[in-house]
Amino acid sequence: MKKLFISALALAFATTTIAQVDRSKMPEPGPAPKIELGKTESFTLDNGLKVFVVENHKLPKVAYSLSLNIDGILEGDKAGTADLAGDLLSKGTENRTKEEINFGIDYIGARLNTYSMGVYASSLTKHQEKLLDIMADVVKNAKFDEEELEKLRKQYISGLQTEINDPDAIASKVRKALLFGKDHPYGEVVTEETLENITLEDIQEYYSTYFRPNIAYLAVVGDVTVKEVKPLIKKHFGDWEKGEVPNQEFEMPSQPQITEVAFVNRPGAVQSVISVFNTIDLKPGSEDDIPASIANGILGGGFISKLNLNLREENAYTYGARSSINSDKLVGNFYASAKVRNEVTDSALTEMLNELMEMRKGEITQDELTTIKNYRTGTFAYSLENPQTKARFAINIDKYNLPEDYYETYLEKIAAVTLDKVKEVSKEYINPMNGYILVVGNQEEVAEKIKKFSPSGKINFYDPFGNEVEETTLKPAPEGVTAQTVIDQYIEAIGGKKNLDKVKSLKMLMSMNMQGFEIEMNSYFGENGEYLSETSTPMGSSKQVFDGEKAKVESPRGNQMLEGEQLEAMKYEAVIFPELQFFTDKYEVNLKGVDTKADQKVYAVEVVKANGKKQMNYYSVESGLLVLSTQEVETQMGMMTQETHYENYKAVNKVKFPHTYKQNAGPQSMEITVNEVEVNPDLEEGLFKIEE
Repeated sequence: MKKLFISALALAFATTTIAQVDRSKMPEPGPAPKIELGKTESFTLDNGLKVFVVENHKLPKVAYSLSLNIDGILEGDKAGTADLAGDLLSKGTENRTKEEINFGIDYIGARLNTYSMGVYASSLTKHQEKLLDIMADVVKNAKFDEEELEKLRKQYISGLQTEINDPDAIASKVRKALLFGKDHPYGEVVTEETLENITLEDIQEYYSTYFRPNIAYLAVVGDVTVKEVKPLIKKHFGDWEKGEVPNQEFEMPSQPQITEVAFVNRPGAVQSVISVFNTIDLKPGSEDDIPASIANGILGGGFISKLNLNLREENAYTYGARSSINSDKLVGNFYASAKVRNEVTDSALTEMLNELMEMRKGEITQDELTTIKNYRTGTFAYSLENPQTKARFAINIDKYNLPEDYYETYLEKIAAVTLDKVKEVSKEYINPMNGYILVVGNQEEVAEKIKKFSPSGKINFYDPFGNEVEETTLKPAPEGVTAQTVIDQYIEAIGGKKNLDKVKSLKMLMSMNMQGFEIEMNSYFGENGEYLSETSTPMGSSKQVFDGEKAKVESPRGNQMLEGEQLEAMKYEAVIFPELQFFTDKYEVNLKGVDTKADQKVYAVEVVKANGKKQMNYYSVESGLLVLSTQEVETQMGMMTQETHYENYKAVNKVKFPHTYKQNAGPQSMEITVNEVEVNPDLEEGLFKIEE
């Protein structure tokens, strides 16, 4: 009975205790543990080589990893030199042929990989001295061969030709070129031309200059002790000669003042690679480094991130959308990217930009923060199972001048990240307004749809290597079609030269509505080349007048006589039918080809005025009418592309005039309605008189 009573009491107590637990709430997290990484032994040779040793006795293996501490090298018209030199390192030394190196590595079941910034080698611990003998020979005594260089050059060029058809590779190259510029080592692009420029002497110079022990780290990881490897390293690397290594300085790349939209055309593509990116000033180990990483995890760092849940799960635009915030000693960067179907390219960009702007506005929840912090804590702990990670940590502490306990307290740093801090770094480093939107895709199906994302109204086109090019939807005009025949067709379409010659003067009364205000615009053309444009708004009136020789602007802000380029521009505005003068010394006219604009096939005609100003006119292949013109104009926001659409042609005195003008210049758009056109009107005397 006593036992039964005690058991019943215990059960009742347990039940009471359980009942007091609120299972509707997540338990409060405990304090972040301090990681015991274990001591990484290190020493430095007299020649400056820094060695870090991580003991791991689970398997009888050892790995030696040599890396150079170089921030960046600008190679210019010989981009690709460092990569070629790295691959050539294992092709022979002063003491061994390529075949002897390969045989020596294979014989002991080892691995040897060389690259532009170092060498990696691994083997069973019992073979480490033989491994070090070969590795050190490659590092110290590389001998470069012309035949091997030519073989590698052909392989590289073949690889480039493959990458031309890889949209991800294209996006990566063009993104770097735009972000950093081609005068920065991070923005250089390797091309067939730069590869052809590289000589054996260039390879030798790179090797002799940068493969020096005083800028190198050697990480040793495996079933070894410091006491064991230190004499071996001294033996094989102690006579490696140090040297003076140039330290190049690079300025922070400039970014656009407003969003720039870039496009790389891939005719026939059914998918677009879309990306949004900008440079950032974020150094490794800085106060914002870990919080920025957490912010990126919330935005686009995994499957349950905001970008992926939106573009993949909610809208089914893509299989995956990701982002990255990268710190760097020279210049960091942010980017977000996804692959989407052509028909949803603009919709996907809209949603991507919405997510970026929501992050900037601080639309982040505590649950989202907690989830990513827990995930990062787990992945960090898991990464420590790889002993190479500990060696990398030790090198990073030295390379970036981090506190000695930086990684031991890493979980504490993650735990300390607050919601306010994540909102702060999101606003600081996610900045599409001063960055780029890049689309690699089918220009014919996609380009026009994404123009709305450009505040300037302009899309810049690039080739797969980041070089700016003209739009590439143009196709050659049919045989026999020239600029002259296109303009002749236009003149005939609007009434014919005979009727146009009868138009000596003109009056056009127009109006538009902007932000609820009615605006009147009247234009007058005189018989002797005079011109007057009057604009009336609720805020006041203004006018531009040209009397055939002088020009003046009058507005509420004041009056100004026009000179120079402004006066020359007014002379061109005063011409009623400029196409009648296209083949005089006032213009240079070139037919660029056949394009698609305003949902119709058009002839693209480049018109260059004598003052050097250019515009593109697009004439309908079917009707011959002018349907669109584009030109670069100077605005308060900088240079922008101005588009003017010509619609609703009506005949007046047997001559057709457009009665609707739709004009776009960056974010501003307007629709102008022509209410009245009068040919050869009775204009009042003194209408074009200018009082200075």
